[in-house]
Amino acid sequence: MTLQELLRPYRAAFASRFLQMLQYRTAALAGFGTQCWWGGIKVMVLAAFYGNAAAAELPMTLAHAITYTWLAQGLLALLPWAGDPEVAQAVRSGSVAYDRLRPVDAYGLWFVRSAGWIAARVLPRLALMLAFAGVALPLLGWGEWGWQPPAGIAAAAGFGLSALMALLLSVSMVMLLNVAAAAALNERGINAIAVPLVVVLSGNLLPLALLPDGWQTALLLQPLAGLMDIPMRLYMAKFTGWQALGGIALQAFWIAVLIVLGRLAMRRTMRRLEVQGG
Repeated sequence: MTLQELLRPYRAAFASRFLQMLQYRTAALAGFGTQCWWGGIKVMVLAAFYGNAAAAELPMTLAHAITYTWLAQGLLALLPWAGDPEVAQAVRSGSVAYDRLRPVDAYGLWFVRSAGWIAARVLPRLALMLAFAGVALPLLGWGEWGWQPPAGIAAAAGFGLSALMALLLSVSMVMLLNVAAAAALNERGINAIAVPLVVVLSGNLLPLALLPDGWQTALLLQPLAGLMDIPMRLYMAKFTGWQALGGIALQAFWIAVLIVLGRLAMRRTMRRLEVQGG
Protein backbone atom coordinates (compact mmCIF):
# COMPACT_ATOMS: atom_id res chain seq x y z
CA MET A 1 0.00 0.00 0.00
CA THR A 2 1.40 3.40 -0.99
CA LEU A 3 1.72 6.41 1.32
CA GLN A 4 -1.04 8.19 -0.61
CA GLU A 5 -3.42 5.30 0.01
CA LEU A 6 -2.50 5.20 3.69
CA LEU A 7 -3.21 8.93 4.09
CA ARG A 8 -6.44 8.95 2.06
CA PRO A 9 -8.85 8.17 4.95
CA TYR A 10 -7.23 10.83 7.14
CA ARG A 11 -7.45 13.46 4.39
CA ALA A 12 -11.09 12.55 3.86
CA ALA A 13 -11.82 12.77 7.59
CA PHE A 14 -10.15 16.21 7.82
CA ALA A 15 -11.92 17.55 4.72
CA SER A 16 -15.35 16.28 5.75
CA ARG A 17 -15.10 17.80 9.24
CA PHE A 18 -13.66 21.06 7.88
CA LEU A 19 -16.45 21.45 5.31
CA GLN A 20 -19.07 20.45 7.85
CA MET A 21 -17.96 23.17 10.28
CA LEU A 22 -17.83 25.84 7.55
CA GLN A 23 -21.60 25.50 7.20
CA TYR A 24 -22.13 27.20 10.57
CA ARG A 25 -21.87 30.75 9.21
CA THR A 26 -24.20 32.29 11.79
CA ALA A 27 -22.08 30.87 14.60
CA ALA A 28 -18.97 32.36 12.98
CA LEU A 29 -20.62 35.79 12.70
CA ALA A 30 -21.88 35.64 16.28
CA GLY A 31 -18.43 34.62 17.51
CA PHE A 32 -16.84 37.43 15.50
CA GLY A 33 -19.21 40.00 17.00
CA THR A 34 -18.47 38.79 20.53
CA GLN A 35 -14.72 38.83 19.87
CA CYS A 36 -14.92 42.40 18.51
CA TRP A 37 -16.76 43.48 21.68
CA TRP A 38 -14.22 41.92 24.04
CA GLY A 39 -11.36 43.04 21.84
CA GLY A 40 -12.58 46.63 22.12
CA ILE A 41 -12.80 46.35 25.91
CA LYS A 42 -9.27 44.93 26.10
CA VAL A 43 -7.92 47.71 23.88
CA MET A 44 -9.48 50.36 26.12
CA VAL A 45 -8.03 48.70 29.22
CA LEU A 46 -4.58 48.59 27.61
CA ALA A 47 -4.85 52.25 26.55
CA ALA A 48 -5.66 53.24 30.13
CA PHE A 49 -2.80 51.10 31.45
CA TYR A 50 -0.26 52.55 29.00
CA GLY A 51 -1.52 56.06 29.69
CA ASN A 52 -0.55 55.69 33.34
CA ALA A 53 2.71 53.76 32.94
CA ALA A 54 6.21 54.79 31.97
CA ALA A 55 6.64 53.70 28.34
CA ALA A 56 10.37 53.09 28.84
CA GLU A 57 9.58 50.35 31.39
CA LEU A 58 7.21 48.38 29.14
CA PRO A 59 8.43 45.54 26.88
CA MET A 60 6.11 46.44 23.99
CA THR A 61 4.49 49.56 22.61
CA LEU A 62 0.78 50.30 22.83
CA ALA A 63 0.46 49.72 19.07
CA HIS A 64 2.01 46.27 19.47
CA ALA A 65 -0.23 45.47 22.44
CA ILE A 66 -3.33 46.49 20.44
CA THR A 67 -2.26 44.39 17.44
CA TYR A 68 -1.58 41.49 19.81
CA THR A 69 -5.12 41.88 21.18
CA TRP A 70 -6.86 41.84 17.79
CA LEU A 71 -4.77 38.89 16.63
CA ALA A 72 -5.54 37.03 19.84
CA GLN A 73 -9.25 37.67 19.35
CA GLY A 74 -9.04 36.47 15.75
CA LEU A 75 -7.31 33.28 16.88
CA LEU A 76 -9.56 32.72 19.88
CA ALA A 77 -11.10 29.53 18.47
CA LEU A 78 -7.60 28.08 18.21
CA LEU A 79 -7.37 27.72 21.98
CA PRO A 80 -7.76 24.15 23.27
CA TRP A 81 -10.01 24.91 26.22
CA ALA A 82 -12.44 22.10 25.38
CA GLY A 83 -12.29 18.68 23.83
CA ASP A 84 -13.84 17.89 20.46
CA PRO A 85 -17.64 17.79 21.03
CA GLU A 86 -17.97 15.06 18.40
CA VAL A 87 -15.72 12.79 20.48
CA ALA A 88 -17.58 13.68 23.68
CA GLN A 89 -20.89 12.82 22.01
CA ALA A 90 -19.48 9.52 20.75
CA VAL A 91 -18.37 8.65 24.29
CA ARG A 92 -21.78 9.46 25.76
CA SER A 93 -23.72 7.57 23.08
CA GLY A 94 -21.41 4.57 22.90
CA SER A 95 -20.61 5.08 19.22
CA VAL A 96 -16.95 5.49 20.20
CA ALA A 97 -16.83 1.70 19.80
CA TYR A 98 -17.01 2.16 16.03
CA ASP A 99 -13.71 4.05 16.05
CA ARG A 100 -12.04 1.03 17.62
CA LEU A 101 -13.27 -1.17 14.75
CA ARG A 102 -12.24 1.05 11.84
CA PRO A 103 -9.17 -0.13 9.86
CA VAL A 104 -7.29 3.09 10.67
CA ASP A 105 -5.32 4.42 13.61
CA ALA A 106 -7.88 5.75 16.12
CA TYR A 107 -5.55 8.44 17.45
CA GLY A 108 -4.76 9.68 13.95
CA LEU A 109 -8.44 9.70 13.02
CA TRP A 110 -9.42 11.75 16.07
CA PHE A 111 -6.44 14.05 15.49
CA VAL A 112 -7.37 14.99 11.90
CA ARG A 113 -11.05 15.36 12.80
CA SER A 114 -10.16 17.74 15.62
CA ALA A 115 -7.78 19.62 13.30
CA GLY A 116 -10.59 20.13 10.78
CA TRP A 117 -12.94 21.25 13.56
CA ILE A 118 -10.48 23.86 14.88
CA ALA A 119 -9.27 25.13 11.49
CA ALA A 120 -12.81 25.66 10.18
CA ARG A 121 -13.71 27.70 13.25
CA VAL A 122 -10.53 29.81 13.21
CA LEU A 123 -10.18 30.82 9.56
CA PRO A 124 -13.53 32.63 9.00
CA ARG A 125 -13.27 34.54 12.28
CA LEU A 126 -9.64 35.47 11.64
CA ALA A 127 -10.54 36.78 8.16
CA LEU A 128 -13.44 38.82 9.56
CA MET A 129 -11.26 40.22 12.34
CA LEU A 130 -8.58 41.24 9.83
CA ALA A 131 -11.22 42.96 7.68
CA PHE A 132 -12.55 44.85 10.70
CA ALA A 133 -9.45 45.71 12.73
CA GLY A 134 -6.90 45.70 9.92
CA VAL A 135 -8.88 47.35 7.11
CA ALA A 136 -12.09 49.01 8.34
CA LEU A 137 -10.65 50.82 11.37
CA PRO A 138 -7.77 52.44 9.41
CA LEU A 139 -10.19 53.46 6.65
CA LEU A 140 -12.40 55.12 9.26
CA GLY A 141 -9.43 57.08 10.60
CA TRP A 142 -8.90 54.93 13.68
CA GLY A 143 -5.72 53.26 12.51
CA GLU A 144 -3.94 53.73 15.85
CA TRP A 145 -6.58 51.45 17.41
CA GLY A 146 -6.35 48.88 14.63
CA TRP A 147 -4.43 45.78 13.65
CA GLN A 148 -0.99 46.83 12.38
CA PRO A 149 0.74 44.90 9.55
CA PRO A 150 3.62 42.53 10.39
CA ALA A 151 7.09 43.94 10.98
CA GLY A 152 8.32 42.66 7.61
CA ILE A 153 8.29 39.79 5.14
CA ALA A 154 10.43 37.60 7.39
CA ALA A 155 8.13 38.34 10.33
CA ALA A 156 5.06 37.46 8.26
CA ALA A 157 6.63 34.19 7.07
CA GLY A 158 7.71 33.29 10.60
CA PHE A 159 4.24 34.04 11.90
CA GLY A 160 2.62 31.88 9.21
CA LEU A 161 4.82 28.89 10.05
CA SER A 162 4.38 29.43 13.77
CA ALA A 163 0.59 29.71 13.39
CA LEU A 164 0.56 26.32 11.62
CA MET A 165 2.61 24.87 14.48
CA ALA A 166 0.16 26.47 16.92
CA LEU A 167 -2.70 24.64 15.20
CA LEU A 168 -0.92 21.30 15.57
CA LEU A 169 -0.03 22.12 19.16
CA SER A 170 -3.65 22.99 19.90
CA VAL A 171 -4.89 19.74 18.36
CA SER A 172 -2.36 17.72 20.36
CA MET A 173 -3.74 19.35 23.53
CA VAL A 174 -7.34 18.78 22.44
CA MET A 175 -6.45 15.11 21.98
CA LEU A 176 -5.46 14.89 25.65
CA LEU A 177 -8.85 16.39 26.55
CA ASN A 178 -10.55 13.90 24.21
CA VAL A 179 -8.80 10.98 25.87
CA ALA A 180 -9.64 12.33 29.34
CA ALA A 181 -13.31 12.60 28.30
CA ALA A 182 -13.24 9.00 27.05
CA ALA A 183 -11.68 7.82 30.31
CA ALA A 184 -14.11 9.75 32.54
CA LEU A 185 -17.13 9.22 30.22
CA ASN A 186 -17.81 12.96 30.60
CA GLU A 187 -15.99 16.04 29.32
CA ARG A 188 -17.33 18.75 31.64
CA GLY A 189 -14.86 18.44 34.49
CA ILE A 190 -11.69 18.43 32.41
CA ASN A 191 -12.97 21.29 30.23
CA ALA A 192 -13.69 23.40 33.34
CA ILE A 193 -10.10 22.92 34.49
CA ALA A 194 -8.62 23.64 31.06
CA VAL A 195 -10.31 27.01 30.42
CA PRO A 196 -8.55 29.27 32.99
CA LEU A 197 -5.16 27.64 32.40
CA VAL A 198 -5.36 28.05 28.63
CA VAL A 199 -6.69 31.62 28.69
CA VAL A 200 -3.99 32.90 31.06
CA LEU A 201 -0.91 30.89 30.05
CA SER A 202 -1.42 31.18 26.27
CA GLY A 203 -1.30 34.99 26.43
CA ASN A 204 -4.93 35.44 25.41
CA LEU A 205 -5.92 37.31 28.57
CA LEU A 206 -2.79 39.48 28.59
CA PRO A 207 0.43 39.39 26.54
CA LEU A 208 2.87 37.24 28.47
CA ALA A 209 5.55 39.90 28.01
CA LEU A 210 3.54 42.23 30.27
CA LEU A 211 3.62 39.78 33.17
CA PRO A 212 6.42 40.04 35.80
CA ASP A 213 9.98 39.81 34.50
CA GLY A 214 10.87 37.01 36.89
CA TRP A 215 8.23 34.78 35.29
CA GLN A 216 9.27 35.28 31.67
CA THR A 217 11.53 32.24 31.19
CA ALA A 218 9.02 29.83 32.73
CA LEU A 219 6.12 31.41 30.82
CA LEU A 220 7.93 31.11 27.51
CA LEU A 221 9.04 27.50 28.02
CA GLN A 222 5.64 26.13 29.06
CA PRO A 223 3.64 24.57 26.17
CA LEU A 224 0.69 26.96 26.15
CA ALA A 225 2.94 29.87 25.10
CA GLY A 226 3.21 28.23 21.68
CA LEU A 227 -0.50 28.74 21.04
CA MET A 228 -0.45 32.55 20.87
CA ASP A 229 2.49 34.26 22.51
CA ILE A 230 5.27 32.81 20.34
CA PRO A 231 3.42 33.45 17.03
CA MET A 232 2.69 37.02 18.19
CA ARG A 233 6.32 37.71 19.04
CA LEU A 234 7.32 36.52 15.58
CA TYR A 235 4.65 38.72 13.97
CA MET A 236 5.98 41.79 15.78
CA ALA A 237 9.65 40.81 15.20
CA LYS A 238 10.29 40.47 18.92
CA PHE A 239 11.88 37.17 17.95
CA THR A 240 14.25 37.26 14.98
CA GLY A 241 17.01 35.04 13.64
CA TRP A 242 17.96 32.25 16.02
CA GLN A 243 15.36 33.38 18.52
CA ALA A 244 12.65 32.87 15.91
CA LEU A 245 13.96 29.42 15.03
CA GLY A 246 14.16 28.60 18.73
CA GLY A 247 10.53 29.62 19.26
CA ILE A 248 9.32 27.42 16.40
CA ALA A 249 11.54 24.55 17.59
CA LEU A 250 10.00 24.88 21.06
CA GLN A 251 6.55 24.56 19.52
CA ALA A 252 7.66 21.46 17.60
CA PHE A 253 9.12 19.96 20.78
CA TRP A 254 5.87 20.31 22.69
CA ILE A 255 3.85 18.94 19.76
CA ALA A 256 6.02 15.81 19.75
CA VAL A 257 5.84 15.41 23.53
CA LEU A 258 2.08 15.86 23.70
CA ILE A 259 1.44 13.50 20.79
CA VAL A 260 3.51 10.78 22.48
CA LEU A 261 1.68 11.35 25.77
CA GLY A 262 -1.67 11.38 23.97
CA ARG A 263 -0.96 8.12 22.18
CA LEU A 264 0.11 6.40 25.39
CA ALA A 265 -2.94 7.70 27.26
CA MET A 266 -5.29 6.70 24.45
CA ARG A 267 -3.85 3.20 24.23
CA ARG A 268 -4.33 2.76 27.98
CA THR A 269 -7.85 4.24 27.90
CA MET A 270 -9.04 2.17 24.95
CA ARG A 271 -7.88 -1.05 26.62
CA ARG A 272 -10.06 -0.26 29.64
CA LEU A 273 -12.92 1.52 27.88
CA GLU A 274 -16.44 0.63 28.99
CA VAL A 275 -18.84 1.51 26.19
CA GLN A 276 -22.05 3.24 27.34
CA GLY A 277 -25.28 3.27 25.42
CA GLY A 278 -25.86 1.18 22.31
